[in-house]
Amino acid sequence: MIPDYGRAFALWRSAAGQEWDAYVAHPFVDGLGDGTLPRSAFLHYLAQDYVFLIHFARAWALAVVKSETLAEMNAASATVQALLGEEMALHRQICAREGIDATALEAIVEAPENLAYTRYVIEAGLAGDLCDLLAALAPCVLGYGEIGARLKVAGPAAPYLEWVETYGGEEYQELCRDVGALIDGALDRRIGTDHAASPRWGRLSERFTTAVRLEAGFWQMGWAAK
Repeated sequence: MIPDYGRAFALWRSAAGQEWDAYVAHPFVDGLGDGTLPRSAFLHYLAQDYVFLIHFARAWALAVVKSETLAEMNAASATVQALLGEEMALHRQICAREGIDATALEAIVEAPENLAYTRYVIEAGLAGDLCDLLAALAPCVLGYGEIGARLKVAGPAAPYLEWVETYGGEEYQELCRDVGALIDGALDRRIGTDHAASPRWGRLSERFTTAVRLEAGFWQMGWAAK
């Protein structure tokens, strides 16, 4: 099941090939779907992901700075709010039930995989324009949407139902469609409507695929903690 998150995403996803498959079908993801993922691995991932989301929200705030239109600014700002107000709230709720409060979460020491990914995304935005930043941001937002949609249709096991319902739910799926539209519009504005014909396309695809590889590494970090 491949959700429709826009033209650029479909092209980037296809270009990533096996790298994309290694990300969205990682054993960690399979464990989320069938409930076999050890709780220790999930909580380690969740705590690291909480710190990741802090930096990810900063990267999306940078997208506001890199925007050229109010529509772009509003779309990037809405994503910042979704990260801070919804995704991070989910993490706090789950961790609180496990005896891990927000103060403890914010004190988590970032794993090397976390540092590598978040700093790569921010560097992409600082060094390039909105297109570079969105290419690096897209695998996380849209990959989680694809994973959530697939696991929800498959019927997730009880232990991780809350996680799957969040990312497979209509609210997050709508966010993914909005982000896909933002990406297409940003590319149309800066490199033309025939994205793949642009001299910049190859570099943007590389940015996307590098971020995909770092996403798979993030899953592996959690998987190794089982």
